[in-house]
Amino acid sequence: MLYQMLLRLLLSAAGLGLAAVWLDGVHVAHISTLFWAALLLGIANTVVRPLLILLTLPATILTLGLFLLVINAAMLGLVSWVLPGFTLDGFWPALGAWFLVAALQGIGSLLIGKNRFTVKIERLPKDRY
Repeated sequence: MLYQMLLRLLLSAAGLGLAAVWLDGVHVAHISTLFWAALLLGIANTVVRPLLILLTLPATILTLGLFLLVINAAMLGLVSWVLPGFTLDGFWPALGAWFLVAALQGIGSLLIGKNRFTVKIERLPKDRY
Protein backbone atom coordinates (compact mmCIF):
# COMPACT_ATOMS: atom_id res chain seq x y z
CA MET A 1 0.00 0.00 0.00
CA LEU A 2 2.85 2.37 0.78
CA TYR A 3 4.37 1.46 -2.57
CA GLN A 4 1.17 2.49 -4.38
CA MET A 5 0.98 5.77 -2.46
CA LEU A 6 4.58 6.63 -3.31
CA LEU A 7 4.01 5.71 -6.92
CA ARG A 8 0.93 7.96 -7.09
CA LEU A 9 2.96 10.77 -5.54
CA LEU A 10 5.68 10.31 -8.16
CA LEU A 11 3.14 10.17 -10.99
CA SER A 12 1.48 13.36 -9.76
CA ALA A 13 4.85 15.07 -9.50
CA ALA A 14 5.73 13.90 -13.01
CA GLY A 15 2.41 15.20 -14.34
CA LEU A 16 2.98 18.57 -12.71
CA GLY A 17 6.52 18.62 -14.09
CA LEU A 18 5.24 17.91 -17.60
CA ALA A 19 2.68 20.65 -17.16
CA ALA A 20 5.41 23.08 -16.13
CA VAL A 21 7.41 22.19 -19.24
CA TRP A 22 4.58 21.98 -21.79
CA LEU A 23 2.12 24.62 -20.59
CA ASP A 24 2.83 28.33 -20.51
CA GLY A 25 0.85 29.18 -17.39
CA VAL A 26 2.37 26.64 -14.99
CA HIS A 27 5.55 27.68 -13.17
CA VAL A 28 7.65 25.66 -10.73
CA ALA A 29 10.59 27.18 -8.86
CA HIS A 30 12.45 23.96 -7.94
CA ILE A 31 12.13 20.27 -8.65
CA SER A 32 11.47 19.62 -4.96
CA THR A 33 8.44 21.90 -5.24
CA LEU A 34 6.87 19.33 -7.58
CA PHE A 35 6.83 16.72 -4.84
CA TRP A 36 5.39 19.14 -2.27
CA ALA A 37 2.75 20.20 -4.79
CA ALA A 38 1.89 16.54 -5.50
CA LEU A 39 1.60 15.83 -1.78
CA LEU A 40 -0.61 18.86 -1.18
CA LEU A 41 -2.71 17.97 -4.22
CA GLY A 42 -3.28 14.50 -2.79
CA ILE A 43 -4.32 15.97 0.56
CA ALA A 44 -6.61 18.51 -1.11
CA ASN A 45 -8.21 15.81 -3.26
CA THR A 46 -8.79 13.69 -0.17
CA VAL A 47 -10.11 16.35 2.21
CA VAL A 48 -11.38 19.41 0.34
CA ARG A 49 -12.60 17.99 -2.98
CA PRO A 50 -15.39 15.77 -1.55
CA LEU A 51 -16.74 18.74 0.42
CA LEU A 52 -16.72 20.94 -2.67
CA ILE A 53 -18.43 18.25 -4.72
CA LEU A 54 -21.14 17.94 -2.09
CA LEU A 55 -21.63 21.71 -1.82
CA THR A 56 -21.77 22.21 -5.59
CA LEU A 57 -23.92 19.17 -6.37
CA PRO A 58 -26.77 21.21 -7.93
CA ALA A 59 -24.36 22.96 -10.31
CA THR A 60 -22.75 19.63 -11.17
CA ILE A 61 -26.12 18.08 -11.95
CA LEU A 62 -27.24 21.08 -14.04
CA THR A 63 -24.05 21.00 -16.10
CA LEU A 64 -24.18 17.20 -16.44
CA GLY A 65 -20.90 16.82 -14.55
CA LEU A 66 -18.88 19.46 -16.40
CA PHE A 67 -18.62 21.54 -13.24
CA LEU A 68 -16.30 18.83 -11.87
CA LEU A 69 -13.66 20.20 -14.24
CA VAL A 70 -13.90 23.51 -12.40
CA ILE A 71 -13.52 21.74 -9.06
CA ASN A 72 -10.46 19.83 -10.30
CA ALA A 73 -8.84 23.02 -11.55
CA ALA A 74 -9.74 24.69 -8.24
CA MET A 75 -7.83 21.99 -6.34
CA LEU A 76 -4.70 22.87 -8.29
CA GLY A 77 -5.43 26.54 -7.71
CA LEU A 78 -5.64 25.87 -3.98
CA VAL A 79 -2.27 24.12 -4.08
CA SER A 80 -0.71 27.03 -5.96
CA TRP A 81 -2.19 29.46 -3.45
CA VAL A 82 -0.77 27.55 -0.47
CA LEU A 83 2.62 26.50 -1.87
CA PRO A 84 5.19 29.18 -2.71
CA GLY A 85 7.19 28.32 -5.80
CA PHE A 86 4.25 26.71 -7.62
CA THR A 87 2.14 29.20 -9.57
CA LEU A 88 -0.67 28.99 -12.08
CA ASP A 89 -1.62 31.84 -14.38
CA GLY A 90 -5.34 31.07 -14.51
CA PHE A 91 -8.07 28.54 -15.07
CA TRP A 92 -6.91 27.06 -18.37
CA PRO A 93 -3.35 26.26 -17.26
CA ALA A 94 -4.80 24.68 -14.11
CA LEU A 95 -7.18 22.58 -16.18
CA GLY A 96 -4.37 21.52 -18.51
CA ALA A 97 -2.15 20.59 -15.57
CA TRP A 98 -4.99 18.62 -14.02
CA PHE A 99 -5.47 16.76 -17.30
CA LEU A 100 -1.79 15.78 -17.46
CA VAL A 101 -1.77 14.63 -13.82
CA ALA A 102 -4.99 12.65 -14.35
CA ALA A 103 -3.64 11.04 -17.53
CA LEU A 104 -0.47 9.88 -15.79
CA GLN A 105 -2.48 8.64 -12.80
CA GLY A 106 -4.74 6.68 -15.15
CA ILE A 107 -1.82 5.09 -16.97
CA GLY A 108 -0.22 4.20 -13.65
CA SER A 109 -3.44 2.64 -12.38
CA LEU A 110 -3.75 0.57 -15.54
CA LEU A 111 -0.22 -0.72 -15.28
CA ILE A 112 0.23 -1.41 -11.58
CA GLY A 113 -2.91 -0.57 -9.64
CA LYS A 114 -5.62 -2.82 -8.28
CA ASN A 115 -7.37 -2.71 -11.65
CA ARG A 116 -4.19 -3.60 -13.46
CA PHE A 117 -4.52 -4.09 -17.22
CA THR A 118 -3.95 -7.74 -18.02
CA VAL A 119 -4.54 -9.84 -21.09
CA LYS A 120 -5.85 -13.32 -20.50
CA ILE A 121 -5.71 -15.76 -23.39
CA GLU A 122 -7.79 -18.89 -23.08
CA ARG A 123 -8.34 -21.70 -25.48
CA LEU A 124 -11.94 -22.37 -26.42
CA PRO A 125 -13.27 -25.85 -25.76
CA LYS A 126 -13.31 -28.15 -28.80
CA ASP A 127 -17.09 -28.05 -29.03
CA ARG A 128 -17.04 -24.24 -29.47
CA TYR A 129 -14.92 -24.22 -32.68
